[in-house]
Amino acid sequence: MPKITTCLWFDGQAEEAMNHYVSIFKNSKVLSVMRWPEGHAQEGQALVATFELDGVPFQALNGGPQYKFSEAMSQSIDCKTQAEVDHFWTRLTEGGGEPGPCGWLKDKFGVSWQVVPEQLPRLLQDPDRAKAGRVMDAMMKMGKIEIDRLEAAAKGMIISE
Repeated sequence: MPKITTCLWFDGQAEEAMNHYVSIFKNSKVLSVMRWPEGHAQEGQALVATFELDGVPFQALNGGPQYKFSEAMSQSIDCKTQAEVDHFWTRLTEGGGEPGPCGWLKDKFGVSWQVVPEQLPRLLQDPDRAKAGRVMDAMMKMGKIEIDRLEAAAKGMIISE
């Protein structure tokens, strides 16, 4: 099978972003940093950085100011526990990140992320469509996803925000 690697385009922040992401995700590592050659205006700065986040390959390219990130492309993190949701939400919004609705956020570099507890898709796909609807309604009122509130909604209980 072909290997697919996400390439993230930065304007001078590729190495900083890579180091930030590697510090957040377990089982992550820097693979390489290719630097601009001698005599170039950005001599010594990272051109392309390659790394893994929990075994998933990424590239960070310092391509310049031409392109910006948008919510049209996001990284989705599957979480098993509320502690994992809290960890990723806190670490990815720190330093200027922006919390968004329904488990979405932008980090300080402008990259969009979805922090999703494994309970959410399971509850949204429940054959009891009324239960799934209550879960959807609860999720739509959240920024960071709160598992206990999803499960309460699934049971028809209301938990104050």
